[in-house]
Amino acid sequence: METKQQRIIVFGSSGRVGRAAVAEARRRGHEVTAVRRADGEVTDGAAVARLAAGHDAAVVSVYDPGAGPAEFFPAVARAIAEGLPAAGVGRLVSVGLASVLPTASGGPLMDTAGYPQEWREFYLAHGAGTDTLREVAPGTLDWVVLSPAGDFDHEAVPSGGYLVAPAEAGSRITPADFARALLDQIERPTLHRTHTGVASA
Repeated sequence: METKQQRIIVFGSSGRVGRAAVAEARRRGHEVTAVRRADGEVTDGAAVARLAAGHDAAVVSVYDPGAGPAEFFPAVARAIAEGLPAAGVGRLVSVGLASVLPTASGGPLMDTAGYPQEWREFYLAHGAGTDTLREVAPGTLDWVVLSPAGDFDHEAVPSGGYLVAPAEAGSRITPADFARALLDQIERPTLHRTHTGVASA
């Protein structure tokens, strides 16, 4: 089935996941606006609306190491929830963090035995961003947050496939395979207003 070409804006296109998303979108024939170093702009709803005008969908994969994560991620969520609908963008696929995903047993990955706790504040801040998006995104914005089920493997050869999976500390996926999931959720949305893990197939 032929896929309709879309205009996609990628916030955070200079990061490894952002670069993979841009490459995958272009490989599929979409028109891409790659927004580099969008950390400041993506916390400003008016700037988001200006940049996103004329696009069909957005990918958000941003982090500002100079900002406090507890303030940054909720601010991103509020700006995106305001700016994308104002620009007429209907679909958002955001990149999240596995640490706050539930495992197969139900509890969040960050609470499993042996999981690193030195970045717990960062985990919770990421989760707060998703909670904010859930609270403030209007019904006109169809969003999903995807994250690796465990972590990224930047050295492995892409498998060419992926599957939706609960959090699992040992799970790894390449950015290229993860980008396939991001673009599939733009072309054929099946996940809505949720945070879901993605693992290598």
